[in-house]
Amino acid sequence: MIRVLLVDDHPVVRAGLKAMLEDPALPSEGHTSDSAQSIRVVAEASDGAAALEELRCRQTLGEDIDLVLMDLQMGDGMDGATATRKIRQGEGGVRPVPVLVLTTYDSDSDILSALEAGASGYMLKDAESERIRAAVRAAAAGETALAPEVAARLVGRLRNPVPQLSAREVEILELLATGLSNRALARALFISEATVKTHLVHIYAKLGVDNRTAAITTAVQQKIIRVPDA
Repeated sequence: MIRVLLVDDHPVVRAGLKAMLEDPALPSEGHTSDSAQSIRVVAEASDGAAALEELRCRQTLGEDIDLVLMDLQMGDGMDGATATRKIRQGEGGVRPVPVLVLTTYDSDSDILSALEAGASGYMLKDAESERIRAAVRAAAAGETALAPEVAARLVGRLRNPVPQLSAREVEILELLATGLSNRALARALFISEATVKTHLVHIYAKLGVDNRTAAITTAVQQKIIRVPDA
């Protein structure tokens, strides 16, 4: 049995995912519902911090968790990428376990932040149920599990040798999209306005634009960043 810690800030979503993952009517091909491939949600959490605490408590009690199924954005709580990094690095005394991201966001910045944090895979919530269950089984077994759309985007980045934005440049674009001025952006990142302007010059050149509005629009269209939540 694969024991899952489910992390999502919406109780209704957690209930739906739990029912889908544990559906006894749809065992994987060649397996019965009570086999080693069956999935059980044994714990839930509403954000990253709660997930770390739940994982720590379960491990202290000797109750193994085989996989953490993690959303990315969870209101005001700790985000999924941060929690993934902490789990994979064993912070706070937890033993590292595989993390599979399951989210609605498919921008480059979201995908890369999750994978760089150590996630074993990245799936989208609109995927077919069996595809999500297969990804859970694969990630729990130590394999990589990527949604086809995500895999295609990553392969596309490798095949197209266009100038890629650095992590800092993506961060600046994300902040620009929230409406920050150069001065406010410099303060937020603890850098000078001159440095901000230098980054913007590089961003504009890489995106083939000549102003911040066009840079934000192009970045959103290319799914380098996503539209900020309202």
